[in-house]
Amino acid sequence: MAITQWPAAERPREKLLDKGAEALSDAELLAIFLRTGTRGRSAVDLARDLLNRFGGLKPLLAADRKTFCEAPGLGDAKFTQLQAVLEMNRRYLGESIRRGQEISSPESANRYLQARIAHYPMEVFAALFLDTRHRIISFEELFNGTIDGASVHPREVVRKAMQNNAAAIIFAHNHPSGVAEPSRADVQITEKLKMALDLVDVRVLDHIVVTCDECVSMANRGLI
Repeated sequence: MAITQWPAAERPREKLLDKGAEALSDAELLAIFLRTGTRGRSAVDLARDLLNRFGGLKPLLAADRKTFCEAPGLGDAKFTQLQAVLEMNRRYLGESIRRGQEISSPESANRYLQARIAHYPMEVFAALFLDTRHRIISFEELFNGTIDGASVHPREVVRKAMQNNAAAIIFAHNHPSGVAEPSRADVQITEKLKMALDLVDVRVLDHIVVTCDECVSMANRGLI
């Protein structure tokens, strides 16, 4: 049966308008994005098939172009639409923190950092440079690759801090594995950076490990 023949209260679009997006299942939200199904399958049926194929919404949204386009009912047009939606979401969340804005809560910093780096398939080490009132001066992605002493260079971090005239820094890096627990290497490089920055009177406020699902503050863990 086509979705247009369903009771109005069960149609994803009408349900969203009536009850809000939070009331919809993953399959119903995905069906709205897909708009149409395939022969003999409604958009909701197709959405359920895709969620089963990929193992959930998150791996579907994170799939590369080849993997995504190989799935029935998808292709380059849907892939470009999805990438545009994801990028708009990142920019929307990114606008929650602007230059000159004070970091008002750990949650606001976490949302911003998730939007900026959680989606990367490789580890990215970044920094929020702050002034004496903990207002944002800039956000910079500093290093790519496994976060350890060989890939994160304290001299370059100090140079960037001085260039930004920063009084404080919040470090962040993502764990593509999806596990946000800080590793021993994370703790060690944070200690090295803190010692280097202490010499130029720049405070390290936190180092946040980011995934798409959660953020772990090393400061809250007593690791800084």
